[in-house]
Amino acid sequence: MKLDSLLLSGIILFFSGCTQETQNTLSRSLQNWTGTNGVLDIYAGDKLVHKFIKIDKISTAYGSNDSKQRPYRYGYGIDDLNFNGKQDEGEKKVYFEFSDYSTSYIFYERN
Repeated sequence: MKLDSLLLSGIILFFSGCTQETQNTLSRSLQNWTGTNGVLDIYAGDKLVHKFIKIDKISTAYGSNDSKQRPYRYGYGIDDLNFNGKQDEGEKKVYFEFSDYSTSYIFYERN
């Protein structure tokens, strides 16, 4: 029992000592490993203009030579052409990219 409490305290101290970005990176690594059933909604103003479903992860782009974070994210998902949240005939898995700065989007998990 005492060992469990000590281990839990150590984990809490480790995460509280990390920067927010390090915590986010660790969280993404765990989520990437476990997988999700993500949905990405892209908006133009208040209007939904694109939807991707069945996304297992969205990744942040990094430079090949300098390893610096790039201002866009990318992933693979089903292009939901009719916005119904289901994969219909003709809707295929595609690669997508979107800007962190100029794209209004919501990414969430669909249970």
